[in-house]
Amino acid sequence: MSFSNLGLCKEILRAIKEEGYTTPTPIQSKSIPVILSKKDVLAAAQTGTGKTAGFTLPLLQRLKDSNFKDKKTQVRALILTPTRELAAQVAQSVETYGKYLPFKSAVIFGGVGINPQKALLKKGVDIIIATPGRLLDLISQDSLDLSKIEFLVLDEADRMLDMGFINDIKKILAILPKQRQNLLFSATFSNEIKKLADGLLKSPVLVEVSKANSASFKVEQVVHHVDKDRKKELLLHLVNKNSWQQVLVFTRTKHGANKLSEALVKDKITSAAIHGNKSQGARTKALDDFKNGKVRVLVATDIAARGIDIEQLPHVVNFELPNVAEDYVHRIGRTGRAGNNGIAISLVCVDEHEYLFGIEKLIKQKIKKVEINGFKVNPNIKAEPIGNRSNRGNKVNNSNQNKKVKPKDENSSSNTKPRRFASKNRRTNISSKNI
Repeated sequence: MSFSNLGLCKEILRAIKEEGYTTPTPIQSKSIPVILSKKDVLAAAQTGTGKTAGFTLPLLQRLKDSNFKDKKTQVRALILTPTRELAAQVAQSVETYGKYLPFKSAVIFGGVGINPQKALLKKGVDIIIATPGRLLDLISQDSLDLSKIEFLVLDEADRMLDMGFINDIKKILAILPKQRQNLLFSATFSNEIKKLADGLLKSPVLVEVSKANSASFKVEQVVHHVDKDRKKELLLHLVNKNSWQQVLVFTRTKHGANKLSEALVKDKITSAAIHGNKSQGARTKALDDFKNGKVRVLVATDIAARGIDIEQLPHVVNFELPNVAEDYVHRIGRTGRAGNNGIAISLVCVDEHEYLFGIEKLIKQKIKKVEINGFKVNPNIKAEPIGNRSNRGNKVNNSNQNKKVKPKDENSSSNTKPRRFASKNRRTNISSKNI
């Protein structure tokens, strides 16, 4: 099947051709016709499957086909994402494939100045890509009218719920007109996601290219058991012995990301850290340096890594296992993208055995265990509790079950100094012929 068989107009097909793409991915082949048929969609799509184009292409086509009679440019499509990076990535897709269409778009998120965003919206836009917090800021300041919305997309909905955005999402939904097309994309299907979908979607079509809550079969998964105080030593051993030139490493906390990155630099490994306390400029520079090969090891927290799209990223390392099993699926989805192979390695100490059990239960498979010579685990070390266990997702500890989760502030405008707003983001290097 080619893109020309999917019901897309010549303007969109021209943009696709200029990008060098010929064949739609499975998620695109399944989702585009359904979205064009005006039905609500519930899509189980891993990152790296081409899901972004899977909804941006038909969304642009639907806008073109829609009989919108108001001559004044008004917001007709709203795409919500959990993080700035993902918002910028989606905005780039809209801009790239809509360049021959008369639509204006804006990407809206926190961490940058709000006044330039107000000025941009005042000129009129058709499509908004936004994080929930900043969107509500603009609505509360009467800088945004969503009364003409025809299309709503929730991208990585599971991550938005993980971050505590459910109340923000409900506030936004209450503002929108009832007659609209709704598209919900999620890599994992928790009970919370199903509940959200039940209240949002009307007779949705389920689009699924891989089983929900599963890891990509293109990703080789390995566990190395290691003592906690030797994790850094083992990571250095793996990077140097295997001559890894590009590896994404996950830590559980922002402080841990900084500490590990600084330690790697001291050991002559070029490294940078990205997390919510970094300014948007610093995060963008670190990511660009990683893509361009100036940085070998990028250390990231779960939230900051959303939107990282490096098509041929060969290695992902879980320096620490995530508190929530679903996050493991998102993490390793950074490799093995667009049909490429990848390796996901987890460094697991005795404290994390409970987390590992939860992950294997979620993905319904045992992960291969490989012992590294010289790093034999000390059997006398006893497990200690890990702090800050979460009460979301696939819980491995129910002691905090009744505690209220506050939304994380990675996208708020208060945790970084205002900076000049830029509506464009640097392009991701793409070599495959699948979007």
